[in-house]
Amino acid sequence: MKQNYKTKQKEQILDYLTAHPGEHVTAQEISRHMNQSGISIGTATIYRQLDQLVTDGTIRKYTIDTRTGACYEYLPHSEECHRHFHLKCMQCETLYHVTCEHLCELESHILEHHGFQIDQSKTVLYGICENCRKENEKNK
Repeated sequence: MKQNYKTKQKEQILDYLTAHPGEHVTAQEISRHMNQSGISIGTATIYRQLDQLVTDGTIRKYTIDTRTGACYEYLPHSEECHRHFHLKCMQCETLYHVTCEHLCELESHILEHHGFQIDQSKTVLYGICENCRKENEKNK
């Protein structure tokens, strides 16, 4: 049986993630924060600790597309992410969590009429967010 040790590095990474609840952060952002804070943790150690936290169910890992590295999110209640859809802005790359009755109706339709069960935690719809659309209009 594999022992799960609580290390200082793991605690520092988890402290960073819990200080940013609901945010999707990359290993590079965590590394940058640690370096700026004078905390010496190698990138390989960050990835190893993130993988362990994912395995433990403490955080969720999102792989959105082939251009963007994986991002991680601390969820105090792990079921929360199974009950909403994700919208990704192709301009600012923000990932939004959206609970919407209409999307749930679509999910039900797909299951009922096509026999396909959607995993909301892995569903990402791509587009341009309201802030970026407004900024684009302003710059025209």
